[in-house]
Amino acid sequence: MVDDVRMTSKVDRRKVLQGLAVAPLAARAWWAEAASADVSLTASPATLFVGTQSKESSKGIYAYKWNAEKGEITLIGLAAETPSPTFLALSPDAKFMYAANEVDSFHGVKGGGVSSFVVDAKAGKLTAINAVSAKGTGTCHVAVDRTGQAVFCANYSGGSAASFHVKADGGLTDAVSDFQYSGHGPRAEQEMAHAHRVTVTPDNRYLLVNDLGLDCIHIYTLDAATAKLTAHDPPEWKSEPGAGPRALRFHPNGKWAYCVLELSSEVAALRWDPQAGSLTTMQTVSLIPEGYTGKKPHGSEIVIDRAGRFAYACDRFDDVLVSFKVDPATGKLTKLGSSKYGGKTPRHFALDPTERWMLVANQDSDTISVVRRDTKTGLLGETGKEFPIVKPQCLVFV
Repeated sequence: MVDDVRMTSKVDRRKVLQGLAVAPLAARAWWAEAASADVSLTASPATLFVGTQSKESSKGIYAYKWNAEKGEITLIGLAAETPSPTFLALSPDAKFMYAANEVDSFHGVKGGGVSSFVVDAKAGKLTAINAVSAKGTGTCHVAVDRTGQAVFCANYSGGSAASFHVKADGGLTDAVSDFQYSGHGPRAEQEMAHAHRVTVTPDNRYLLVNDLGLDCIHIYTLDAATAKLTAHDPPEWKSEPGAGPRALRFHPNGKWAYCVLELSSEVAALRWDPQAGSLTTMQTVSLIPEGYTGKKPHGSEIVIDRAGRFAYACDRFDDVLVSFKVDPATGKLTKLGSSKYGGKTPRHFALDPTERWMLVANQDSDTISVVRRDTKTGLLGETGKEFPIVKPQCLVFV
Protein backbone atom coordinates (compact mmCIF):
# COMPACT_ATOMS: atom_id res chain seq x y z
CA MET A 1 0.00 0.00 0.00
CA VAL A 2 1.23 3.50 -0.81
CA ASP A 3 1.91 5.68 2.22
CA ASP A 4 -0.39 8.67 2.68
CA VAL A 5 1.05 12.16 2.43
CA ARG A 6 -1.19 14.40 4.50
CA MET A 7 -1.13 18.18 4.58
CA THR A 8 -3.75 20.86 5.26
CA SER A 9 -4.42 24.20 3.65
CA LYS A 10 -6.90 27.03 3.68
CA VAL A 11 -9.10 26.77 0.61
CA ASP A 12 -10.70 29.51 -1.49
CA ARG A 13 -14.20 28.39 -2.46
CA ARG A 14 -14.76 28.64 -6.21
CA LYS A 15 -18.45 29.44 -6.42
CA VAL A 16 -18.32 29.83 -10.17
CA LEU A 17 -17.99 26.04 -10.63
CA GLN A 18 -20.42 24.84 -8.01
CA GLY A 19 -23.06 24.43 -10.72
CA LEU A 20 -21.20 21.35 -11.90
CA ALA A 21 -22.17 19.44 -8.75
CA VAL A 22 -25.87 19.24 -9.46
CA ALA A 23 -28.38 16.51 -10.14
CA PRO A 24 -28.98 15.60 -13.79
CA LEU A 25 -32.18 17.67 -14.25
CA ALA A 26 -30.57 20.73 -12.70
CA ALA A 27 -27.49 20.11 -14.80
CA ARG A 28 -29.52 20.18 -18.00
CA ALA A 29 -31.08 23.48 -16.92
CA TRP A 30 -27.62 24.88 -16.24
CA TRP A 31 -26.50 23.83 -19.74
CA ALA A 32 -29.51 25.51 -21.31
CA GLU A 33 -28.85 28.72 -19.42
CA ALA A 34 -25.18 28.67 -20.38
CA ALA A 35 -26.07 28.09 -24.01
CA SER A 36 -28.11 31.31 -24.21
CA ALA A 37 -25.72 33.45 -22.18
CA ASP A 38 -23.06 35.72 -23.65
CA VAL A 39 -20.05 34.92 -21.46
CA SER A 40 -18.21 38.16 -20.73
CA LEU A 41 -14.52 38.50 -21.47
CA THR A 42 -14.19 40.39 -18.21
CA ALA A 43 -15.57 37.55 -16.10
CA SER A 44 -13.64 36.69 -12.95
CA PRO A 45 -10.10 35.58 -13.85
CA ALA A 46 -9.40 31.88 -14.21
CA THR A 47 -6.42 29.76 -13.28
CA LEU A 48 -5.20 27.08 -15.68
CA PHE A 49 -3.62 23.95 -14.20
CA VAL A 50 -1.45 21.90 -16.56
CA GLY A 51 -0.46 18.27 -16.05
CA THR A 52 2.81 17.17 -17.66
CA GLN A 53 5.11 14.23 -18.25
CA SER A 54 7.99 14.33 -15.77
CA LYS A 55 10.75 14.64 -18.35
CA GLU A 56 13.65 17.06 -18.74
CA SER A 57 12.87 20.04 -16.47
CA SER A 58 9.19 19.20 -15.90
CA LYS A 59 8.37 18.35 -12.28
CA GLY A 60 4.60 18.00 -12.08
CA ILE A 61 1.54 20.26 -12.27
CA TYR A 62 1.97 23.91 -13.28
CA ALA A 63 -0.37 26.88 -12.80
CA TYR A 64 -1.02 29.80 -15.15
CA LYS A 65 -3.17 32.91 -15.01
CA TRP A 66 -5.56 33.14 -17.93
CA ASN A 67 -6.27 36.44 -19.72
CA ALA A 68 -9.41 35.91 -21.82
CA GLU A 69 -9.28 39.40 -23.35
CA LYS A 70 -5.83 38.83 -24.87
CA GLY A 71 -5.92 35.05 -25.18
CA GLU A 72 -2.73 34.67 -23.16
CA ILE A 73 -1.42 32.62 -20.23
CA THR A 74 1.14 33.79 -17.67
CA LEU A 75 3.10 31.30 -15.60
CA ILE A 76 2.43 31.38 -11.85
CA GLY A 77 4.77 28.48 -11.13
CA LEU A 78 4.92 24.84 -10.07
CA ALA A 79 1.59 24.12 -8.36
CA ALA A 80 2.55 20.65 -7.11
CA GLU A 81 5.55 18.39 -7.58
CA THR A 82 4.34 14.88 -8.44
CA PRO A 83 5.55 12.26 -10.94
CA SER A 84 4.05 12.35 -14.47
CA PRO A 85 0.59 13.76 -13.66
CA THR A 86 -0.64 13.21 -17.22
CA PHE A 87 -4.34 13.72 -16.50
CA LEU A 88 -6.15 15.91 -13.98
CA ALA A 89 -9.74 15.92 -12.69
CA LEU A 90 -11.48 18.56 -10.57
CA SER A 91 -14.05 17.77 -7.88
CA PRO A 92 -17.57 19.16 -8.52
CA ASP A 93 -17.11 21.89 -5.89
CA ALA A 94 -13.61 22.73 -7.26
CA LYS A 95 -12.03 22.22 -3.82
CA PHE A 96 -9.97 19.18 -4.77
CA MET A 97 -7.84 18.04 -7.70
CA TYR A 98 -6.96 14.45 -8.58
CA ALA A 99 -4.01 13.45 -10.76
CA ALA A 100 -3.23 10.25 -12.66
CA ASN A 101 0.44 9.46 -12.07
CA GLU A 102 1.41 7.63 -15.28
CA VAL A 103 4.36 5.61 -14.05
CA ASP A 104 5.28 1.94 -13.66
CA SER A 105 6.41 2.31 -10.03
CA PHE A 106 4.82 4.74 -7.57
CA HIS A 107 6.13 5.38 -4.05
CA GLY A 108 8.07 2.13 -4.18
CA VAL A 109 5.08 0.04 -5.26
CA LYS A 110 4.78 -1.48 -8.75
CA GLY A 111 2.12 0.31 -10.74
CA GLY A 112 0.88 3.85 -11.23
CA GLY A 113 -0.82 6.10 -8.71
CA VAL A 114 -3.61 8.57 -8.07
CA SER A 115 -2.79 11.71 -6.06
CA SER A 116 -5.21 14.10 -4.34
CA PHE A 117 -4.72 17.81 -3.66
CA VAL A 118 -6.47 20.78 -2.06
CA VAL A 119 -6.95 23.53 -4.65
CA ASP A 120 -5.99 27.16 -4.04
CA ALA A 121 -6.85 28.61 -7.42
CA LYS A 122 -6.11 32.21 -6.49
CA ALA A 123 -2.53 31.37 -5.51
CA GLY A 124 -2.13 28.70 -8.19
CA LYS A 125 -1.18 26.10 -5.59
CA LEU A 126 -2.13 22.48 -4.94
CA THR A 127 -1.51 21.10 -1.45
CA ALA A 128 -1.02 17.33 -1.28
CA ILE A 129 -3.54 15.31 0.73
CA ASN A 130 -2.56 11.72 -0.03
CA ALA A 131 -1.58 9.32 -2.81
CA VAL A 132 -2.72 5.74 -3.42
CA SER A 133 -1.87 2.83 -5.69
CA ALA A 134 -3.78 2.78 -8.98
CA LYS A 135 -3.72 -1.04 -9.00
CA GLY A 136 -2.06 -1.08 -12.42
CA THR A 137 0.76 0.42 -14.48
CA GLY A 138 0.65 3.41 -16.78
CA THR A 139 -2.22 5.29 -15.11
CA CYS A 140 -3.36 7.59 -17.93
CA HIS A 141 -6.78 8.93 -16.92
CA VAL A 142 -8.71 9.94 -13.81
CA ALA A 143 -12.30 11.10 -13.25
CA VAL A 144 -14.58 12.18 -10.39
CA ASP A 145 -18.26 11.28 -10.04
CA ARG A 146 -20.91 14.00 -9.93
CA THR A 147 -21.30 13.88 -6.14
CA GLY A 148 -17.57 14.12 -5.46
CA GLN A 149 -17.67 10.88 -3.44
CA ALA A 150 -15.90 8.59 -5.93
CA VAL A 151 -12.77 8.78 -8.09
CA PHE A 152 -11.81 6.41 -10.92
CA CYS A 153 -8.68 5.67 -12.93
CA ALA A 154 -7.70 3.86 -16.13
CA ASN A 155 -4.35 2.06 -16.37
CA TYR A 156 -3.16 1.89 -19.98
CA SER A 157 -0.13 -0.39 -19.88
CA GLY A 158 -1.64 -2.44 -17.04
CA GLY A 159 -4.94 -2.99 -18.87
CA SER A 160 -7.04 -2.31 -15.78
CA ALA A 161 -9.35 0.17 -14.04
CA ALA A 162 -10.11 1.00 -10.40
CA SER A 163 -12.40 3.07 -8.19
CA PHE A 164 -11.70 4.90 -4.91
CA HIS A 165 -13.91 6.39 -2.20
CA VAL A 166 -13.28 10.05 -1.32
CA LYS A 167 -12.69 10.76 2.37
CA ALA A 168 -13.95 13.83 4.23
CA ASP A 169 -10.67 15.72 3.70
CA GLY A 170 -10.74 15.05 -0.06
CA GLY A 171 -8.16 12.26 0.11
CA LEU A 172 -8.66 8.79 -1.28
CA THR A 173 -9.11 5.36 0.26
CA ASP A 174 -7.36 2.34 -1.20
CA ALA A 175 -9.14 0.90 -4.24
CA VAL A 176 -12.75 -0.13 -3.59
CA SER A 177 -13.12 -1.94 -6.93
CA ASP A 178 -10.52 -2.93 -9.50
CA PHE A 179 -10.85 -4.85 -12.75
CA GLN A 180 -8.12 -6.54 -14.78
CA TYR A 181 -8.91 -7.04 -18.46
CA SER A 182 -7.51 -9.75 -20.74
CA GLY A 183 -7.45 -10.43 -24.46
CA HIS A 184 -6.18 -8.57 -27.52
CA GLY A 185 -7.28 -6.86 -30.71
CA PRO A 186 -6.21 -7.35 -34.36
CA ARG A 187 -3.57 -4.59 -34.53
CA ALA A 188 -0.02 -4.47 -33.19
CA GLU A 189 -1.01 -1.74 -30.69
CA GLN A 190 -3.70 -4.09 -29.34
CA GLU A 191 -1.47 -6.90 -28.05
CA MET A 192 -3.35 -6.69 -24.74
CA ALA A 193 -6.05 -4.70 -22.99
CA HIS A 194 -5.35 -0.95 -22.74
CA ALA A 195 -7.82 0.95 -20.53
CA HIS A 196 -7.66 4.56 -21.67
CA ARG A 197 -10.61 6.53 -20.28
CA VAL A 198 -13.05 6.44 -17.35
CA THR A 199 -16.31 8.38 -17.81
CA VAL A 200 -19.23 8.80 -15.42
CA THR A 201 -22.62 8.92 -17.15
CA PRO A 202 -24.77 12.07 -16.79
CA ASP A 203 -27.15 10.40 -14.34
CA ASN A 204 -24.19 9.21 -12.19
CA ARG A 205 -25.49 5.61 -12.31
CA TYR A 206 -22.79 4.09 -14.50
CA LEU A 207 -19.07 4.19 -15.21
CA LEU A 208 -17.80 3.63 -18.76
CA VAL A 209 -14.22 2.41 -19.36
CA ASN A 210 -12.77 2.84 -22.86
CA ASP A 211 -10.49 -0.08 -23.74
CA LEU A 212 -8.27 0.65 -26.75
CA GLY A 213 -6.80 -2.86 -26.76
CA LEU A 214 -10.08 -4.79 -26.72
CA ASP A 215 -12.09 -2.44 -29.00
CA CYS A 216 -14.81 -1.88 -26.42
CA ILE A 217 -16.26 0.32 -23.71
CA HIS A 218 -16.81 -1.66 -20.49
CA ILE A 219 -20.01 -0.70 -18.60
CA TYR A 220 -20.39 -0.79 -14.79
CA THR A 221 -23.16 0.19 -12.41
CA LEU A 222 -21.96 2.68 -9.79
CA ASP A 223 -22.83 3.02 -6.13
CA ALA A 224 -21.63 6.59 -5.65
CA ALA A 225 -21.91 6.48 -1.85
CA THR A 226 -19.30 3.70 -1.63
CA ALA A 227 -17.54 4.01 -5.04
CA LYS A 228 -18.25 0.32 -5.63
CA LEU A 229 -18.53 -0.81 -9.27
CA THR A 230 -20.52 -3.84 -10.47
CA ALA A 231 -20.38 -5.39 -13.95
CA HIS A 232 -23.48 -4.42 -15.93
CA ASP A 233 -25.63 -6.28 -18.46
CA PRO A 234 -24.96 -5.45 -21.27
CA PRO A 235 -21.30 -5.51 -20.18
CA GLU A 236 -19.87 -3.45 -23.04
CA TRP A 237 -20.18 -1.55 -26.32
CA LYS A 238 -18.05 -2.83 -29.19
CA SER A 239 -16.34 -0.75 -31.88
CA GLU A 240 -15.21 -2.06 -35.25
CA PRO A 241 -12.17 -4.37 -34.90
CA GLY A 242 -8.92 -2.42 -34.77
CA ALA A 243 -10.59 0.98 -34.15
CA GLY A 244 -9.22 1.46 -30.61
CA PRO A 245 -11.67 3.48 -28.42
CA ARG A 246 -9.68 6.19 -26.62
CA ALA A 247 -11.61 9.31 -25.50
CA LEU A 248 -15.30 9.80 -24.63
CA ARG A 249 -17.43 12.87 -24.07
CA PHE A 250 -21.17 13.21 -23.39
CA HIS A 251 -23.31 15.83 -25.08
CA PRO A 252 -24.86 18.33 -22.63
CA ASN A 253 -28.32 16.83 -23.22
CA GLY A 254 -27.11 13.49 -21.80
CA LYS A 255 -28.59 11.51 -24.72
CA TRP A 256 -25.52 11.24 -26.93
CA ALA A 257 -21.86 10.45 -26.41
CA TYR A 258 -18.90 10.85 -28.76
CA CYS A 259 -16.01 8.40 -28.78
CA VAL A 260 -12.64 9.10 -30.40
CA LEU A 261 -11.32 5.94 -32.03
CA GLU A 262 -7.55 6.35 -31.82
CA LEU A 263 -6.30 3.70 -34.24
CA SER A 264 -8.79 4.43 -37.04
CA SER A 265 -8.74 8.20 -36.25
CA GLU A 266 -12.52 8.49 -36.28
CA VAL A 267 -15.30 9.78 -34.05
CA ALA A 268 -18.21 7.45 -33.28
CA ALA A 269 -21.49 9.21 -32.39
CA LEU A 270 -23.31 7.03 -29.86
CA ARG A 271 -26.83 7.02 -28.46
CA TRP A 272 -26.99 6.51 -24.69
CA ASP A 273 -29.96 4.68 -23.17
CA PRO A 274 -29.92 5.48 -19.41
CA GLN A 275 -32.65 2.96 -18.62
CA ALA A 276 -30.87 0.02 -20.22
CA GLY A 277 -27.39 1.37 -19.53
CA SER A 278 -26.34 0.78 -23.14
CA LEU A 279 -24.64 2.54 -26.05
CA THR A 280 -25.68 2.26 -29.71
CA THR A 281 -23.65 3.50 -32.69
CA MET A 282 -25.41 6.18 -34.77
CA GLN A 283 -22.57 7.34 -37.03
CA THR A 284 -18.82 7.17 -37.57
CA VAL A 285 -16.89 10.07 -39.15
CA SER A 286 -13.20 10.33 -40.08
CA LEU A 287 -10.74 12.90 -38.74
CA ILE A 288 -8.42 12.44 -41.72
CA PRO A 289 -8.90 14.31 -45.03
CA GLU A 290 -9.29 12.37 -48.26
CA GLY A 291 -5.99 11.62 -49.95
CA TYR A 292 -3.97 11.87 -46.73
CA THR A 293 -0.55 10.17 -47.10
CA GLY A 294 1.28 11.27 -43.93
CA LYS A 295 2.11 9.35 -40.77
CA LYS A 296 -0.32 6.76 -39.45
CA PRO A 297 -3.13 8.82 -37.89
CA HIS A 298 -4.02 8.54 -34.20
CA GLY A 299 -7.13 10.28 -32.84
CA SER A 300 -6.70 11.84 -29.43
CA GLU A 301 -9.34 13.97 -27.71
CA ILE A 302 -12.81 15.47 -28.10
CA VAL A 303 -14.48 18.59 -26.66
CA ILE A 304 -18.06 19.87 -26.93
CA ASP A 305 -19.15 23.46 -26.31
CA ARG A 306 -21.63 24.28 -23.52
CA ALA A 307 -24.52 24.78 -25.93
CA GLY A 308 -23.90 21.41 -27.53
CA ARG A 309 -23.83 23.00 -31.00
CA PHE A 310 -20.22 22.20 -31.92
CA ALA A 311 -17.73 19.43 -31.26
CA TYR A 312 -13.96 19.37 -31.75
CA ALA A 313 -11.63 16.41 -32.10
CA CYS A 314 -7.91 16.15 -32.80
CA ASP A 315 -5.44 13.79 -34.41
CA ARG A 316 -2.01 13.60 -32.77
CA PHE A 317 0.08 12.53 -35.72
CA ASP A 318 -1.52 14.78 -38.35
CA ASP A 319 -1.45 17.72 -35.87
CA VAL A 320 -4.94 18.87 -36.79
CA LEU A 321 -8.03 20.10 -34.93
CA VAL A 322 -11.31 19.18 -36.65
CA SER A 323 -14.53 21.17 -36.10
CA PHE A 324 -17.99 19.57 -36.32
CA LYS A 325 -21.56 20.84 -36.17
CA VAL A 326 -23.90 18.76 -34.01
CA ASP A 327 -27.36 18.11 -35.43
CA PRO A 328 -29.73 19.18 -32.60
CA ALA A 329 -32.33 16.58 -33.58
CA THR A 330 -30.20 13.50 -34.22
CA GLY A 331 -26.81 14.17 -32.56
CA LYS A 332 -24.99 13.32 -35.78
CA LEU A 333 -21.88 15.25 -36.78
CA THR A 334 -21.14 17.29 -39.89
CA LYS A 335 -17.52 18.28 -40.50
CA LEU A 336 -17.06 22.05 -40.77
CA GLY A 337 -13.31 22.36 -41.24
CA SER A 338 -9.81 21.55 -40.02
CA SER A 339 -7.19 23.75 -38.38
CA LYS A 340 -3.45 23.17 -38.77
CA TYR A 341 -2.89 25.54 -35.88
CA GLY A 342 0.92 25.16 -35.60
CA GLY A 343 1.49 22.83 -32.63
CA LYS A 344 2.92 19.31 -32.77
CA THR A 345 1.21 16.24 -31.27
CA PRO A 346 -1.97 17.65 -29.64
CA ARG A 347 -2.38 15.45 -26.57
CA HIS A 348 -5.28 17.28 -24.95
CA PHE A 349 -7.24 20.48 -25.48
CA ALA A 350 -9.90 22.55 -23.73
CA LEU A 351 -12.17 25.52 -24.32
CA ASP A 352 -11.54 28.47 -22.01
CA PRO A 353 -14.42 29.68 -19.75
CA THR A 354 -15.56 32.23 -22.38
CA GLU A 355 -15.40 29.59 -25.15
CA ARG A 356 -13.76 32.15 -27.41
CA TRP A 357 -10.45 30.32 -27.27
CA MET A 358 -9.25 26.76 -27.64
CA LEU A 359 -6.11 25.84 -25.68
CA VAL A 360 -4.06 22.89 -26.92
CA ALA A 361 -1.40 20.90 -25.02
CA ASN A 362 1.27 20.03 -27.62
CA GLN A 363 3.38 17.15 -26.33
CA ASP A 364 6.18 17.18 -28.92
CA SER A 365 6.52 20.91 -29.61
CA ASP A 366 6.56 21.58 -25.82
CA THR A 367 3.97 24.34 -26.08
CA ILE A 368 0.43 25.32 -25.24
CA SER A 369 -1.30 26.85 -28.26
CA VAL A 370 -4.10 29.37 -27.85
CA VAL A 371 -6.37 29.33 -30.92
CA ARG A 372 -9.22 31.78 -31.51
CA ARG A 373 -12.72 30.31 -31.84
CA ASP A 374 -15.71 31.87 -33.63
CA THR A 375 -18.61 31.21 -31.24
CA LYS A 376 -21.21 31.72 -34.00
CA THR A 377 -19.75 29.50 -36.74
CA GLY A 378 -17.80 27.15 -34.48
CA LEU A 379 -14.69 27.45 -36.65
CA LEU A 380 -11.16 27.64 -35.21
CA GLY A 381 -8.35 29.92 -36.32
CA GLU A 382 -5.56 28.61 -38.52
CA THR A 383 -2.78 29.84 -36.24
CA GLY A 384 -2.36 30.25 -32.52
CA LYS A 385 -0.20 31.96 -29.93
CA GLU A 386 2.44 29.65 -28.48
CA PHE A 387 3.53 29.42 -24.83
CA PRO A 388 6.46 27.15 -23.81
CA ILE A 389 6.08 24.29 -21.34
CA VAL A 390 7.82 20.90 -21.26
CA LYS A 391 5.61 17.93 -22.26
CA PRO A 392 2.12 19.31 -21.49
CA GLN A 393 -0.54 16.60 -21.21
CA CYS A 394 -3.76 17.95 -19.67
CA LEU A 395 -5.44 21.35 -19.26
CA VAL A 396 -7.96 22.18 -16.49
CA PHE A 397 -9.47 25.61 -15.79
CA VAL A 398 -10.50 26.53 -12.24
